[in-house]
Amino acid sequence: MLQSIISYGLAVGAVYALIGITYNVMFSASRVFSFTAGMLGMLGGVLGALFIDKLGMNAILGFVLVLACGALLGVVTEILTVRPVLKSIEQHLYVLSTLAFALMVQQVAAIEWGTDAQPFPALIPIDPNSIWGIVDQKFWLPLLACIVTIVGLEFLYRRTLIGRAFLAIAEDSYAARALGLPETGLRMASFALAGVIGTLAGFTGAMMLLAYFGNQPILSFYGFVPVALGGMGSNRGAVVGGLALGIFQQAANFLVGGIFAAVAVFAVFIVVLLLRPEGLAGAAAARRV
Repeated sequence: MLQSIISYGLAVGAVYALIGITYNVMFSASRVFSFTAGMLGMLGGVLGALFIDKLGMNAILGFVLVLACGALLGVVTEILTVRPVLKSIEQHLYVLSTLAFALMVQQVAAIEWGTDAQPFPALIPIDPNSIWGIVDQKFWLPLLACIVTIVGLEFLYRRTLIGRAFLAIAEDSYAARALGLPETGLRMASFALAGVIGTLAGFTGAMMLLAYFGNQPILSFYGFVPVALGGMGSNRGAVVGGLALGIFQQAANFLVGGIFAAVAVFAVFIVVLLLRPEGLAGAAAARRV
């Protein structure tokens, strides 16, 4: 039982962490908390099953097309739901614009794909009796995707000019514009990057979660929890919070099960936020008095 809790918990926690990173990447460039992260995760599984299982593409081509669709949806999200709101005085309207867009895409997916959860094809042909088949790929693929993502983002932000431009926009958009940085272009690129990460989460986690339009609200909420636990904008905190959430959720499923497991997750989430509103890895904001 312990092995099952750890393996499944780490895998699903890695998916939650990737969705949390998706939230962070979109927020850092626009200061907009976009509710489309769960939508991207849902589409990663649905589009992956469509390309590979229904259309007969090989796994590599299907994977590339899913990430390309994610990047495109990220750009569309920025253009349709974020950019008009940033020009408005009532900037909190992004809550409605991004949520409405996510719900529209979910309904289109339900109409075109169907409302039943469907299995996701195995991505790597591995003999389960071989040494590589000891650990099921549905458990280690999300973890591998999470590791590659966090390492790639660290390299991007610390070693490249565009990554430093992202950090400058996130730190102070007004000063960045004064220095001549293209804020709109960087924001679009950031949303495209978030689209890639979100669909990567859904694609690598679909063998556990299945290809199902109903995954959207689940990923939206459980992907937000690591952000709140780790601190807004902290990708490392999102990874730690996501993995901890995954293990705790699976332990609660085994111990109490059903709705009580969700109640346990909510309870711990509320307690942590009451004790540390800035998150476990976040810094307390300074207040002028």
